[in-house]
Amino acid sequence: MIHRLPRAVLVDLDDTIVDGTAVVDCWEDACRSCVPIVDPGAVLAEILRIRDWFWSDPERHRLGRLDLPAARRQIAKTALLRLGHDDDALAARIAERHDQCRESRLALFPGAVDALRWLRESGCQLALLTNGAGSAQREKIARFQLEPLFDLILVEGELGFGKPDERIYRMALTALAVAPRDTWMIGDNLEWDVAQPQRLGVIGIWVDTAGIGLPDSCEVRPDLVVRGLGELVHLKTRKSVRR
Repeated sequence: MIHRLPRAVLVDLDDTIVDGTAVVDCWEDACRSCVPIVDPGAVLAEILRIRDWFWSDPERHRLGRLDLPAARRQIAKTALLRLGHDDDALAARIAERHDQCRESRLALFPGAVDALRWLRESGCQLALLTNGAGSAQREKIARFQLEPLFDLILVEGELGFGKPDERIYRMALTALAVAPRDTWMIGDNLEWDVAQPQRLGVIGIWVDTAGIGLPDSCEVRPDLVVRGLGELVHLKTRKSVRR
């Protein structure tokens, strides 16, 4: 049980503050551009299989998230090849249509910004820790006017390393001059936003946006589970003592 607010809060961006969960729908929309060359349903099924394989490998994930358009073109190309179609132009068209769809559907989670403002007003320092390419992440930060809410913003593509590399958490702790025990890390990734911060002594809060609960085989034990950042406002906590 968390009994008091921390001195600092480290927060994830994607699928924690910004909702980008309509991925399957965007792939489905993108595959309509296959008509009449190949069956869209077959392409979609193959893309979803290739996508899960592609992102399951940590090194592919690390490199792919630094250039998502290229990664999605590769996923689409591989899916088409599996169906007997070697068509770079079609793969590029599918990936581009997916990205346009995803971009149009990006939105803030309800209550997320209000929760960040509440934390600031309660005396917490805030740091944004996000993986991905610098330009793409900065574009989202600017689009949703998030920069003024944070004392510190650390982007993987600008640093050359990101979560779960412990350097990024330690960099945030040092910059904010806080101890791990006085810090929360909040995000949707159980390893990056909970387990690794906990190993450093940081309190790990998992955002379970789907409300599915921890997987049966999961060994990670978050200090707190919430459906969204907005739930933090209702915590029965008291302010921690400030310097």
